[in-house]
Amino acid sequence: MEDQREALRKIITTLAVKNEEIQSFIYSLKQMLLNVEANSTKAQEDLEAEFQSLISLLEERKEGMLMKIKQDRASRTYELQNQLAACTRALESSEELLETANQTLQATDSEDFPQAAKQIKDGVTMAPAFRLSLKAKVSDNMSHLMVDFAQERQMLQAIKFLPVPSAPVIDLAESLVVDNCVTLVWRMPEEDSKIDHFVLEYRPTNFEGPPRLKEDQAWMVIEEIRQTEYTLTGLKFDMKYMNFRVKACNKAVAGEFSEPVTLETPAYMFRLDASTSHQNLRVNDFFVEWDAMGGKVQDIKAREKDGKGRTASPVNSPARGAPSPKRMLSGRGGRDRFTAESYTVLGDTLMDGGEHYWEVRYERDSKAFGVGVAYRSLGRFDQLGKTAASWCLHVNNWLQISFTASCLSTMPAPVNCCIRSRPSSHSRCCLLSRYGVAASR
Repeated sequence: MEDQREALRKIITTLAVKNEEIQSFIYSLKQMLLNVEANSTKAQEDLEAEFQSLISLLEERKEGMLMKIKQDRASRTYELQNQLAACTRALESSEELLETANQTLQATDSEDFPQAAKQIKDGVTMAPAFRLSLKAKVSDNMSHLMVDFAQERQMLQAIKFLPVPSAPVIDLAESLVVDNCVTLVWRMPEEDSKIDHFVLEYRPTNFEGPPRLKEDQAWMVIEEIRQTEYTLTGLKFDMKYMNFRVKACNKAVAGEFSEPVTLETPAYMFRLDASTSHQNLRVNDFFVEWDAMGGKVQDIKAREKDGKGRTASPVNSPARGAPSPKRMLSGRGGRDRFTAESYTVLGDTLMDGGEHYWEVRYERDSKAFGVGVAYRSLGRFDQLGKTAASWCLHVNNWLQISFTASCLSTMPAPVNCCIRSRPSSHSRCCLLSRYGVAASR
């Protein structure tokens, strides 16, 4: 009977997951229908605007060319009319002179003939007809103002929608997640010399597999990427996965996004367990500082005075609900987990193995601290890195900053850890790890 119940529970879980996937897909289809309507309307408006712009440009060019023809016609007409008027006046003068010469030739008075002949000769010499050019100053040929739009007509006939860049393909084999950096590599399915740049979008998520449309996190955008890879640095891996997608853009239009991918990030989020700390440490979830006045004791007294009566351990927080199997109660009733010179506090999550990364931020006036991993058997009086049960990176900031890896064991650490420390103005020491921290003094 119990087996059947368990099988039915699995079926219910499978159906619930499938229903959620179908609902997400239905939402996606509805959103796509709205997008089709909105995008097609915008595309139509843009097309009409482009054609209107082209028509306006043609009209403007037409007016300019017509004006050129009119100006050329007016200039030639003016020159020809002036030349015509001069020729007409010369012809009239020549005809009068010809008539005078004929009359003189037919005259019978021989005494006046020599004088009249001399006057006619002088008149012919000075006649406008003999000083006038009989060649037109301008041509009546207007062929230089003819046009041939055959090439332009072919170009207009070849007008079509812009070629949209293909969607890139993200190369998961070449992409890499290291420390708090992600290097994403992609390629184009076919060579496209017109691509100007790429746009990368990413967002953190707690869901494995294809990105969901109804995500709480918004896409973050990186624009103007000129290469086919990009490295995101300084990330905060506060969720287990990250979604990525890329699109290519030419000078005018952007293509579709690539198929989104989900990369697992080394997010190892947990808190410091105040119930395990030395009494001279003041602990608050993600930071710890050394307090000579007994920070832990003062915090406990303050809570008891307020009637709370419980430690600040995240395990005891009502917001946590049922604790994870890896989250262990570390306090030992009646005495501190660490005492004497072991100024140490533990994280609230156990490490089984693997590779882990976290960052430690410290104030610039912090003089020294250590961070590392340890077995559960780490003693009350033990200091990190000074026994065979712990591995530690010690940071000394007295005169100049120095880093020292410390461990008395000949065996390698049970987990591979990458620790990065940097100055900060926020806390004495932040940790996202289990076992443990030696606070700064």
